[in-house]
Amino acid sequence: MPSDPVRDAPRFARLRRRRAGGEHGIPLRAVAPNAVTALALCSGLTAIRYAIGGEWERAVAFIMAAGVLDGIDGRVARMLHGESRFGAELDSLSDAISFGVSPALVLYLWSLMYAPRVGWICALVYAVFCALRLARFNARIDVADQPHKSAGFLTGIPAPAGAGLALLPLYLSFFVEEPLLRSPWLVAPWIALIATLMVSSFATFSWSSLKLRRNIRFEAIVVVVAVGAALISAPWQTLSVVCLLYLATLPLSIRSYARVRRQRAAPLASTPLGA
Repeated sequence: MPSDPVRDAPRFARLRRRRAGGEHGIPLRAVAPNAVTALALCSGLTAIRYAIGGEWERAVAFIMAAGVLDGIDGRVARMLHGESRFGAELDSLSDAISFGVSPALVLYLWSLMYAPRVGWICALVYAVFCALRLARFNARIDVADQPHKSAGFLTGIPAPAGAGLALLPLYLSFFVEEPLLRSPWLVAPWIALIATLMVSSFATFSWSSLKLRRNIRFEAIVVVVAVGAALISAPWQTLSVVCLLYLATLPLSIRSYARVRRQRAAPLASTPLGA
């Protein structure tokens, strides 16, 4: 039976809405990654609950758990072909709370509350700058011309890494008996620095774009296993070392991107005008 365009127009409209997720909501394959993102959000909020009770190690552990879940949800979405605009927005909201609001409140309750005016300002700056970074990322997600992304770099420190770096004084305090580590006059400028790095335009390495040569893949597996074992046996010392190593990569990433920019500019400079 031949189709009638006029008669079938409502059916075609329903199909378009279904494909866009309008009529039937989120596709079933997107439920799993969104559930992982929701678990990351719950972990970030639970960290605040333990910080209020003064259980600092548990508070930090839940923020770390949120970071692990944040790294998993995107891979689950790609594996199940469950990427969606809803998931992207939920992920950003979860990151803003788990890696912006939660670390700011944990650090405020741990240290910054002893200098309430300056401490609260720095906590606000950190949380707001984290949200600004995520908003900038969302605003540019569909932009084709992104020099950093096309070269395999990120712009500024990502939110999970920023949260990990901001909590460095807490890691150190768990195994170093030094009252100065809890001083708000040390913690306040530290988190202000990390907040500035998050919204900066510095090029930073993107772990997803790093490719290992075939002759060192076995060595890389050995290093991953060693780091995993160190995290189990000495978590706070290991996290402190990882943070310091990550900070040491920042000058390297800036220099690497500058070299990429020069390589890209060289053909353009050698092209004669009017060619």
